[in-house]
Parts: sequence; structure tokens; C-alpha cells
Amino acid sequence: MKNSQSKIEKLITELCPDGIEFKKLGELGNFYGGLTGKSKEDFSNGNAKFVTYKNIFSNIFIDTNVNIFVKIESKEKQNKIQYGDILFTSSSETPNECGMSSVLTKKINEPLYLNSFCFGFRFNDINLLLPEFSKYLFRDEQMRKQIVKTASGVTRFNISKKRFAKIKIPLPPLKIQKEIVKILDNFTELEAKLEAELEARKKQYDYYRNKLLAFNQNVEISKIGEVCNISRGRVMSKGYLAKNIGEYPVYSSQTANQGIFGRINTYDQDGEYITWTTDGANAGSVFYHNGKFSITNVCGLLKPKTSKLNVKYLLYILSINSKKYVSSGMGNPKLMSNVMSKIKIPIPPLSEQERIVSILDKFDALVNDILVGLPAELKARRQQYEYYRNKLLTFKELKK
Repeated sequence: MKNSQSKIEKLITELCPDGIEFKKLGELGNFYGGLTGKSKEDFSNGNAKFVTYKNIFSNIFIDTNVNIFVKIESKEKQNKIQYGDILFTSSSETPNECGMSSVLTKKINEPLYLNSFCFGFRFNDINLLLPEFSKYLFRDEQMRKQIVKTASGVTRFNISKKRFAKIKIPLPPLKIQKEIVKILDNFTELEAKLEAELEARKKQYDYYRNKLLAFNQNVEISKIGEVCNISRGRVMSKGYLAKNIGEYPVYSSQTANQGIFGRINTYDQDGEYITWTTDGANAGSVFYHNGKFSITNVCGLLKPKTSKLNVKYLLYILSINSKKYVSSGMGNPKLMSNVMSKIKIPIPPLSEQERIVSILDKFDALVNDILVGLPAELKARRQQYEYYRNKLLTFKELKK
């Protein structure tokens, strides 16, 4: 790593000793919108691929190996994605999740369209930034700080294209871009190997979880609405949180682990509950919470109303079933309370539920606990990658 860094430093000294030129995005290209005029039916019988919100949110480069289609008529005018385009999510429940980027780094031979909840940016000069460099640049911490400032809202935050056009980006020579890409690609390759190994472990976990949770026809079957009280969270703006700061966590739908949205001085729930994400890229994900807490309006809440249902068992059984009931709608995934209430689950004797929970808790810790084993190693690797990415993408600005 040190040798690679010194090579980049030599290149900077040789090619741009006085600094790197920075320019505003609005000076370098144009923004374009996603699909328009589409109904729900257009997404159920499509003939052309489109890039979803989740595809952009989850990947620094677009996954083109997807089978998600939208109906496009032959004379219909819609924006097509091109090689090198940078795609962004246009809104989220918090500003920190707005403007997540992904780049089309492959040249494709078929039309590719963009979800309506996103927007694209296209450089006037395709040779200005390497697409492989852009995928790292726009996810860099310094760039993210600029992007977050372009979002505004109360319960949902939206990007302002006018403010977005004023974001300044560095334009290092292509030689420097190539060297940086080479280093960061090595990091991501090592990370990918760890992820693949962890994924194999998770598949093994899923296999045993599904086997443990497969019951014969003699087991009682009930709908969620019959055995649980169901409710939704409430609207809590950043302003409200700022005025009521306290010790109790507020959970929202922002991450795969339903991250803490803030902390306030009161709480709505006390005890064991299952929560789920009702809409967005993470719709249908379920989580276990125990203690004093609250949830936002993009989350649902389940509380068993019968002593014959173990809360942790409910978590594990729903972790198999809930995603199946998510509707994609017009690209905005949802799992609302009325659908959740109709999901059927098996309810074996309580002693069997407790046995299953004991086994799966131990297995889950081995696969998902970030303090031990592969998860810990992967976390350390990601931190190292982020450190060097931020370091390599920090440039001295050329003063004119």
C-alpha cells in the first residue's frame, strides 16, 4: 500500500504539483430524471430492464445482471442510461441516506432505464472521469458531506438539483485516476472474498433455520393479526428529535440493521417487540427489540397477544416469510400493516419454540455478530478500505 501511495504522490508531483482542478457538477454535465407516466401494470409485464432504487443504494456500480422489467412502447420518450452515467437516489427518510450513488461501469447492448425515485448525471465529456473512478469518488466521505447538504425535508428528505449542481468535484489526470482505482479495486476484491465466505456461512445458517422451522400439518397455523397486536410508528422530524434529546432510542428503516434514528426523552414501547420496515429499499425486514424505545412512521410494530408465542420465535419465522409479501408497486417496495396481518405462521408448542430460538440464537451470533469471526474481520477490512479511500481521494485544490 505504501509503495502504491508513493507512486500516486510522484504522479501528483509530476502532473499537477500546484494542485488538482475542482469544478462544479453543473459546469460538467446535465441531470436527467427517471421513468415517467408509468402505472403499476407497466412493471408487471415489462419488456425493458430498469435500474431500481435498491440497485443504486446497495451497489457502487450498477448490477446489470437483473431481471426487473418495465413496459416501454416503441415510440415512448424515456431517458436511457449510458455508460459512465452516475445514478443517484433522490429521497430518503434521513438526509444521510439521500443521494446514494452508483455508476454504470459496463458498456451494454440493450436499453436500460431508471427508476422514477432516482435521477442520473451525464458528463458532457465522457473522458473526464473514468467510470471506475467515479464509483469510488461519489461514495467518498467528503463527497457524501456535500451531497447530504443538498437534501431538505421534514419526514422525508429530497435532493435539490439546483444545490446538487453546485457540488464541487476534483478532476485529477487519468493516470492518477487509474492508479487510485487499481488500489481500491484490490481492497474491494479482498473484501468480496470475505463477503463470499460469510455469504456461504449465511446460506448454511438459512438452511438449518429453514429446516428447524419446517413443521408438519399437525402444527397450529394462525394469521399474524390473530396472534399479535399490530401498530405503526409515528412521525418524528429531526427538529422534534433535537428539541427532545434523551436516552431512549428511536429506530427507523435506514439500514439493514434498522439503525438508530435518534434518541429522545420519552419512549412509546417497553419490552420485547418485533418491528419491521414498511416501505423503501429495506421493506419487509424484521428486527427484535427489547427495552424502552420508539419507532418512526416507516416502521411497523408486532406484540404477541398470547402467551403461546415466543417473541424471538416470531422474529425467526418472519425472517423466512415476510419478504415474500413485499409489493414493489412503482419501484417503491412496501409491506403495510394490512398485508402483515394476513401472513400465516406455524405455532408449535412453546417448549419447541424456545428450543428453536436457543439453537438459532447461537448460530446467528456466529454468522452476524460483528465482534467475532468473519463478521469482525470483514468489519476491520471495510474500515481499512474506507480509510485509504478517503485518503486517496483527498486532493489539494488548484488555486486560480
